[in-house]
Amino acid sequence: MGVLITGSAGFIGFHLAKIMSAKQKVLGIDNLNNYYSQKLKNDRIKLLKKNKNFKFIKLDISNFVKLDRIIKKNNITEIIHLAAQAGVRYSITNPRKYLTSNLVGYFNILECCKKNNIKFLMYASSSSVYGLNNNFPLKESYKTDYPLQFYAATKKSNEIMAHAYSSLYGIKTIGLRFFTIYGPWGRPDMAYFKFADKIRLNQKISVYNFGKHSRDFTYIDDAVKMLEKIYKNKKKLKNYEIFNISNGKNIELIKFIEHIYLLLNKKPNLKFIEKQSGDMKDTLSSKIKINTIYKKKNINYKSGLKKFVTWYKFYKNVKSK
Repeated sequence: MGVLITGSAGFIGFHLAKIMSAKQKVLGIDNLNNYYSQKLKNDRIKLLKKNKNFKFIKLDISNFVKLDRIIKKNNITEIIHLAAQAGVRYSITNPRKYLTSNLVGYFNILECCKKNNIKFLMYASSSSVYGLNNNFPLKESYKTDYPLQFYAATKKSNEIMAHAYSSLYGIKTIGLRFFTIYGPWGRPDMAYFKFADKIRLNQKISVYNFGKHSRDFTYIDDAVKMLEKIYKNKKKLKNYEIFNISNGKNIELIKFIEHIYLLLNKKPNLKFIEKQSGDMKDTLSSKIKINTIYKKKNINYKSGLKKFVTWYKFYKNVKSK
């Protein structure tokens, strides 16, 4: 089989599996949990299964015995690990879910790599590991010792665990610090998706920090192209690497929201409130390192949102006025 993609029913996993299975055999696993719409996850898998190169198995990575058995049975030689309990704010109220998936599950992945002599692991980290660091643009070389949420702490832990296994067992580990990925087939728990839902239903949007947030919004196609390029160039990389996966430009959240209103042909209905606990005020990534592998102009947020809203209206069966 070759390549295993964990979290293949997730947003990024789905898009990456779609591109990679067009060229090679891919095994996807996911536990299809109910953190957000299981229908959306199942619809993604249905699309992937249309490609004969893609095979799907429902599995929770916290089950080491079954994970190890599947890796052996399918002759897996490389792992792209994107499965995790997502959601920064959710980790504040439900930290134990992150312990099981992001730490125990991730440990199982590393152990399976060691046990089955798998020498390549690419895994999802997060821009949230930068914490309150506001020395923009954020570079991979910066210290990330002060995470603001338990979610960020688990992702920082993943990077440290990867370093240990890379050093001890010669596993090439590539960490991916994602910066606010958005686009078609996205996650309903993400802010931009929630905004679209509220706008469609004529509900008021609460804008935290009085709209003074900005984010390095990264369109999904750009993110996946960067991942694909890293994968293709893996032989040239060191045994332990970290990459920012980003647009390299930050956009004020209020502009992002206003453009969704425009695309959905609705008038803004906003309520400005104070900053939430655990929120980073701004994010902005350096692209110096990823540009050594993949240097192409990324899609701008207006074009990206247009693509997202077009898909959103189709998926939600929104009638145009």
